[in-house]
Amino acid sequence: MFKFIRNSVILLFLFIGSDRTWAQTTRGGDADRKNGPTTSQGAYNPSRTLHHDLIHTRLDLNFDWVRQWVHGVARLRFKPHFYPQNTLEVDAKGFEIKGVYLLDTLQTGETVFDTLNYTYNDRQKIHVLLPRTYTRADTFDIQIVYIAKPNERPLGGSVAITEDKGLYFINHDGAEPNKPRQIWTQGETEANSCWFPTIDSPNQKMTQEIYLTVENKYRTLSNGRLMSSTLNQDNSRTDYWRQSLPHAPYLAMVAVGDFAYVKDSLPATNERGGLEISYFVEPAYESSARAIFGRTPEMVEFFEKKFGVPYVWEKYSQIAVRDFVTGAMENTSATVHGETVQMDGRQLVDGNSDDVISHELAHHWFGNLVTAESWANLPLNEAFATYAEYLWREHKEGVYSADMHGLDDLNQYLAESETKQEPLIRYQYTDREQMFDSHSYAKGGRVLHLLRRIVGDEAFFESLTVYLKRHRFKTAELSDLREAFEEVTGQDLNWFFNQWFLKPGHAVIKVEKEYKPGSVQLTVLQQQDSTRTPIYRLPVRVDLWVKGQKKTHEVVIDKAKQTLTFPVDQRPDLVLFDADHRIVGTVEQEKNKPELVFQFYHADNYRDKYESITRLEDKSNLIDSTVRHMMMDAMNDKFWKIRQVAIGNFAEYDGYEFAEVERIVQSKARNDAKSLVRQEGINTLASYADNVNDPLFREALNDTSYAVVSSALDAYLLSKPGDASEIAARFENVPNGDIVTAVANFYASSTDTSRYSWFIHKMGTMKSQDLYNFLQVFGKYLIRSGSDTQRQAVPMLEVMARTSPAYFVRFGAYQVLGLLQDIEGVKSMRKDIRLSERDPKLKEMYEQFKDF
Repeated sequence: MFKFIRNSVILLFLFIGSDRTWAQTTRGGDADRKNGPTTSQGAYNPSRTLHHDLIHTRLDLNFDWVRQWVHGVARLRFKPHFYPQNTLEVDAKGFEIKGVYLLDTLQTGETVFDTLNYTYNDRQKIHVLLPRTYTRADTFDIQIVYIAKPNERPLGGSVAITEDKGLYFINHDGAEPNKPRQIWTQGETEANSCWFPTIDSPNQKMTQEIYLTVENKYRTLSNGRLMSSTLNQDNSRTDYWRQSLPHAPYLAMVAVGDFAYVKDSLPATNERGGLEISYFVEPAYESSARAIFGRTPEMVEFFEKKFGVPYVWEKYSQIAVRDFVTGAMENTSATVHGETVQMDGRQLVDGNSDDVISHELAHHWFGNLVTAESWANLPLNEAFATYAEYLWREHKEGVYSADMHGLDDLNQYLAESETKQEPLIRYQYTDREQMFDSHSYAKGGRVLHLLRRIVGDEAFFESLTVYLKRHRFKTAELSDLREAFEEVTGQDLNWFFNQWFLKPGHAVIKVEKEYKPGSVQLTVLQQQDSTRTPIYRLPVRVDLWVKGQKKTHEVVIDKAKQTLTFPVDQRPDLVLFDADHRIVGTVEQEKNKPELVFQFYHADNYRDKYESITRLEDKSNLIDSTVRHMMMDAMNDKFWKIRQVAIGNFAEYDGYEFAEVERIVQSKARNDAKSLVRQEGINTLASYADNVNDPLFREALNDTSYAVVSSALDAYLLSKPGDASEIAARFENVPNGDIVTAVANFYASSTDTSRYSWFIHKMGTMKSQDLYNFLQVFGKYLIRSGSDTQRQAVPMLEVMARTSPAYFVRFGAYQVLGLLQDIEGVKSMRKDIRLSERDPKLKEMYEQFKDF
């Protein structure tokens, strides 16, 4: 699963112009940080005891759109795992059970249905009394006839997976004209038992058949291969999907809706047959489907080579659905994506979804082929899928792009570590949903990168091959991964797995440097809290530049305080501790301006260049001609992110060589190959006091990039030119949230009441990921409007704050209501919204910010 936070919009907090991100608003307050990070204190959570093995599942399903019910017949095949059994326990949450039967096939081929006694008192598990005691040599089939009512279940969820109903009817009554009618499922962690009876545990493996009866106008998708489609007498259609290879129950899925189907493929290899690859999107995005997903075949081939194991499943489909409750989900052979993956060709100019696409595909090895045996071992799924994003970038875009992504992951984990620090593999959680955090994903991926650096590329990937082949179609725990690495490398790696997977925290390193004639001495301090976090054993690389020449030293840090001495002919130009940036944690090493400038030009590494231009970003440093020229050179760096940051460092600049700086920025704004660099150029030019009427802003309105146009539009309309209204009208219906929000920002400066209907119309057509920022501009418009307009908006905002499927949209509407508290009844309304909210993370946020 691709954690939503990575893919979410940057959410403005309370007022337009705030630079707080969503991650920051959900982080604990000052008191939390002062008291230190927390650790879960829950009871031990073992893997589920296997009384029975679930061998095969057959489902016959049809759907009641009006009631939002699933009418189902499930045939389940079991065998006792080891010990003889005369009872059976099946997960089934919130069902209406019509009957439970034992199936017996006679010699004539006729199937006999024997009614079984069962209890279902808690409406969570069906407890079945079997007619006799079965041994592990026996198999038996039962049939359960039921109605699943997922929409009537109490709402649960987490930060990563916002609801746990299992199956969702989208726009079930067709009342939302701008939203398609869809059905889709989301099973992880244990929500598939909300729509079919099963043993809902990751340490089960089953094959499956699913028969879906739907209106003939709809297309369906499920795991495995579509075996047949049969038109029924009532003009409905039954699609039969079969997956012949076993997988965990949480990976089963169905989807129903009006989807365009775009087919791709891979030719057969020596290890697998030809592979069908397909993309299911809304019809409006059919022409863009290959641009969105079209690198998937190359990804499959890349991961097959990298992991040393062929893609084993019968097909690979990807589908985009509305109102998805997480970022994406790796259901076996049928990945579900949220609607944000759907972009037209122009939107794709500013960036694609390869991170999430590669993440979910990699799960088909790590998670689907080899499954973590319990949720405590979730990083065996998610850390590898997260690191696969790095691997794909490294292959497709180069190591600079991969290292930029890796730094983002590290920072994401470090932000979370301020309020909690857990072992990666943790059994003491209080809720299994807690496992879906930046530890399991981001920190886990960085730990795997560290392991790769320590053992070397060849050993790293060969170990993955051993692990995958040994446990294919089975489950695994951490020791299985360790043993694969030890077998390949011949090393005892308990020390590594113990300190990085089984202990909380990260390394906090401070490096002090002292030069003496003939040598340079580094004092390395491990400053993490050693009462909770280990003193790490850290094999690291130290690079020394003397007279412009680099020499590399491999060292091991394993003490709280350790001194390293290196012979040198003269004072080094630069000393880099952890030169390849493998350490999971922080490294504090003082460097002066000359060292940082030298580092920029000589250390050919993204993180070193990034450090140089960010540590010297203060405008006071630009007085120094050496630093200024370095930053000017950085605006022409080979990697786009370095160019972008360097251009931003010249925002509001008015110092030496301003004309040359401005010329470079203008050139980047016009001609840079990367749209986000062009956008940064526009933003920087807009910050110059005498650039209000820069003709470049008008020119950039014709850029191919929506990102560039949105910034240019903001800058151009800010100057209130004579044709501002004409330009705003030209862009007010462009299908891009950033551009429409830029137009809205212009309209918000006006109290023209006729604009109110435009704002309302746009909110009715806008995707959730764009709506939060638009709401903030709408709030700005309301503040400038009269009380009548404000009162008119309150009911609509209340409905949005209570019912929007996206929690951040509910929060945005709640914020805007906070601007209208002078209106009678709004204060009590906001209080009731807070008290009525069922989403746990949003309830926590409301508690934190209830006074705003």
